[in-house]
Amino acid sequence: MVTPNHSYPLLLLLLGSLAVVSVVDSFVATPKTYNFNLKSSRSKSTAMMTSSSNIELPSQETLDSLLSVAITASKQAGEIILGNAGGADVLKSKANSRDLLTLIDPLCEKTIREIVLATFPTHAFLGEEDVPPGKEASAAAIEAKLQQLNDADDNDNYLWIVDPIDGTSNFVHGMPLCMPSVAVAYKGEVVVGVIHDPHRMETFSAVRGRGAQMNGEPISVGQQSDIGDAIVAMGSPPAEESMKMSLAALPVLMPKVRTIRMIGSAALMLAWVANGRLTAYWEYDLSSWDVAAGSILIEEAGGSMTDLNDERWNLRTRKICGSNGGNVHKQILEALGEANVV
Repeated sequence: MVTPNHSYPLLLLLLGSLAVVSVVDSFVATPKTYNFNLKSSRSKSTAMMTSSSNIELPSQETLDSLLSVAITASKQAGEIILGNAGGADVLKSKANSRDLLTLIDPLCEKTIREIVLATFPTHAFLGEEDVPPGKEASAAAIEAKLQQLNDADDNDNYLWIVDPIDGTSNFVHGMPLCMPSVAVAYKGEVVVGVIHDPHRMETFSAVRGRGAQMNGEPISVGQQSDIGDAIVAMGSPPAEESMKMSLAALPVLMPKVRTIRMIGSAALMLAWVANGRLTAYWEYDLSSWDVAAGSILIEEAGGSMTDLNDERWNLRTRKICGSNGGNVHKQILEALGEANVV
């Protein structure tokens, strides 16, 4: 925990150097070569098992259809976001004054839901705006959906997990750091993820076993092998417990890394880990819709996605660390442990 003597200098540091992020509106991403741990084969069976992960997948044709619909829905929601890019009025606060909802959030979610259900009317759907505020409610919501799917047959064992505007505070203030995040889980495992950044026209996508892409070109995580070379992202969470943990981590983590960034969109930070702009991103408490799409992006780009105890991320996980893997991942978790962020 952070002592009172440490809190105010850290807050000033946050305001002075961490929370100010220069946003470059166009990036040149160089495709990199990499090896996938999961095989991709054009099986026409209704399901197949990947050889190295024991993850059951739908047919490749079904995966193609899921990806296409996810991209279409994400881009349609992105158009709505762009149409209101100058900022939006706050409809209400949710958990507290830092957790915001605008009129555009439910509109984007409604748009995504309608596009999804037009093609997949029997699929389950979990959107952020359907759930009351607070971590207990979001944890209960994903648990209820997963329990519901336990009794479903293979054709109905799909769950769409959607954050219609990730980075709502950025959106309210007209900052181009907000976007939809759309994931599809099959039998509890994320098999498709799409994060569409409408401000830079960058569509990050991943299908389990096929790798990750940005605008159709392969991407991979960064090549840093030591924490000292790492650009690490973290959040500025609205909940008090998460805020305390973030502050506790700073004096331990900051001297060990190259720099720390707070961008205000979990989806964007996860996508940027997947294509190497960031080395890692950790957060003390996030909901499934914040992370689901980004988790598969990072794994399919060759990185690691775990909880803070280095257990592989799943839809119930709330404490997260996504990185380029290997030694850097281990060192970040060790630093968080040193800071008693558990």
